[in-house]
Amino acid sequence: MEAIERVKKFIQKDRFAKYIGIEILDISLGRAKASMKIEDHHLNAANVVHGSAIFGLADLVFAVASNSHGKVSLGINMSVSYLKAASGGTLFAEAKEISKNKKLGTYLMEVTDEQNDIIAILQGTVYRKNEDIGGAT
Repeated sequence: MEAIERVKKFIQKDRFAKYIGIEILDISLGRAKASMKIEDHHLNAANVVHGSAIFGLADLVFAVASNSHGKVSLGINMSVSYLKAASGGTLFAEAKEISKNKKLGTYLMEVTDEQNDIIAILQGTVYRKNEDIGGAT
């Protein structure tokens, strides 16, 4: 089974992503896109999307993009800058690989709203285990 098909099957096991309502839109080597329709449970006390919901969406595309090469890749660092509040509609996230070697990968993630305004930008690094995602439990 090719790496993209394996990562699709692998990421279906992400129970948190399902719980918060993330939908995968596209996967290719080193890249991923997803969306999340904002629901009431995504909002914080100020009635804007909670930072953890935004981070969760970005973290999922980070996971998909980094695991797209077929090796279990786990985040070891991520930084986030929140640029604009969101309170409704749908958020979109995209991850792009900017550096890859046998053990480490670096990714840029961008979260946008329906008007394509940037809500958050993130940078993350993964450690690649010597374990095939097809064998991950």
